Amino acid sequence: MKKIKFSKDEGSAFYKELNERIRNYFEDNGIDKTGNRKMVFKITMYFTLVALFYFLMLTSSSLTTFFTFYISLGVSVLLNAFNVSHDAAHGVAVKSKFWNKLLFQLSFNLQGNNAYVWGKNHNESHHLYTNIEGSDIDVLNNPLVRMTTGQNLRWYHKFQYLYVPFLYLFYSLNWFLFREFLMIFNRSSRTIKVTIPTWEIVKLVFFKIAYVIYMIVVPSILLPFGWEYILIAFLLNHFLVSILFTAVLGVSHLSDYVAHPEPDAEGRLNMSWPKLQMCTSVDYNVDSTFLNWTLGGFNAHALHHLLPNICHIHYIKLLPIFREVAKKYGVTYMEMSYDQALKSHFRFLKKMGTQIEFKSVTYEI
Repeated sequence: MKKIKFSKDEGSAFYKELNERIRNYFEDNGIDKTGNRKMVFKITMYFTLVALFYFLMLTSSSLTTFFTFYISLGVSVLLNAFNVSHDAAHGVAVKSKFWNKLLFQLSFNLQGNNAYVWGKNHNESHHLYTNIEGSDIDVLNNPLVRMTTGQNLRWYHKFQYLYVPFLYLFYSLNWFLFREFLMIFNRSSRTIKVTIPTWEIVKLVFFKIAYVIYMIVVPSILLPFGWEYILIAFLLNHFLVSILFTAVLGVSHLSDYVAHPEPDAEGRLNMSWPKLQMCTSVDYNVDSTFLNWTLGGFNAHALHHLLPNICHIHYIKLLPIFREVAKKYGVTYMEMSYDQALKSHFRFLKKMGTQIEFKSVTYEI
């Protein structure tokens, strides 16, 4: 991974005052930055839903109820990841370090994916070097999808805005079946090399086998349906989860509003780290209590990237401070409706498929 050196600009002063104002908010109100009782309720609710739908799925008496509960289980697991796994990975779901680690490990490994790999690279790569090719693990070099101007433009990329939604269907399956195994052998489309400790490789294999057992083998044994129906449910579940996952996260960093900054030959970027976060993230419907509750604050991505040490349960109350300080220092905060963010996402895919050089659109309030 290429280490980046940042510069000082208006984002530096913005970030300093933002942290001071946020610290004063929590101190003045006598509350903690981590999850509160509402968060504990959410954690309990989402884990209960996962257990409940798994039980109902295993006791289904018809194919209709089986498919309903199987898909509901998958959605519950995804919502658990949005609301519990992510905050726990940042150590802010609850106050206890032990419980944060346990919640993260449980909610992530039980999806059949490796918590260590995602947590380490999410915190040490994506959060530090957002949208910088060769430094941000989430910037892919997949020949089918052109994401940066540093990647070759091929003739079929002009159609990528049409076929990418179909590829999105396989996001979750690819993660489960190939992504982490390819990382072990450094064959991943990720633009940085990932080293996985031996013990984590053992855990990776163990939990993937366990996932197949309780999601495919156990239902096949206990239920009176053919194995083909179990497999269809498994695939439909991953297709739906993939669409929901990419729909929530894809619009935040893949937009024709955001930048893909390139450091100079010495690895220096001509902006500060806070400004990088603000110019590489699009937020949508950030005042929505419903989306904050269901998406775990993923719709307030810029705020999260700058304040990862704060539980998403507090985001809506912090937004007025965030907007005010950004405006004071002339730092652009890109927020819009989801409809606008989605359109921008597809414009980005279309432009990256036809233009050798790409310049982001100026955001206007």
